[in-house]
Amino acid sequence: MCTRYYLEKQNPAIAKVIEKASHSVLLERWMNKYGKPFLMDGEVRPTDLVPVIAANQKGDRSAFPMKWGYSLPNSNKPIVNARSETAAVKPLFKDDWKSHRCIVPASYYFEWEHIKINEDQTKTGRKFMFQPKGATTTWLCGIYRMENSLPVFAVLTREPSEELSHFHDRMPLILPEEMIDNWISPQAVPEDLLKYALTDMVYESEQ
Repeated sequence: MCTRYYLEKQNPAIAKVIEKASHSVLLERWMNKYGKPFLMDGEVRPTDLVPVIAANQKGDRSAFPMKWGYSLPNSNKPIVNARSETAAVKPLFKDDWKSHRCIVPASYYFEWEHIKINEDQTKTGRKFMFQPKGATTTWLCGIYRMENSLPVFAVLTREPSEELSHFHDRMPLILPEEMIDNWISPQAVPEDLLKYALTDMVYESEQ
């Protein structure tokens, strides 16, 4: 699955999330502790600090600045993705799958085509932009946890549609906008929502 997506602050839906997250008390704590800039526009990479939708302490929809990637002891490589099929049983993800779910707003996500050279080898081809058909915003499903009292997230993935399988063997788990509150609700059963995932994508080469 992708390790890149794109934010456009002129997108009205994304602008609302940015506005809410930029007023979170967590933003100042991120700045003071790590000096990380809050990315509101442009290409997002792992470890970037970005706006994310999640439930607040009352269980209502809110938005927070979160860093992309779970940290692991003795490793500089963050865990940026989690498989939706196994997150419920993996020790690293199972508690967050159950009650710490989030939505990562994006204009679109990136993927590179994988060109088969032979039975054992592939090479990376062109970079493509993907977005749900008929949509202007891509609502990526994720999970989050607290590290040193600050939130970090991972994007959930699933098997791709047949059309997208030649790009990669995984794609992000994406829900329609009307399912956001269902997904982030701590009381929801995430397995019941997977049937609403969007797989009909439009895409074009960035080049």
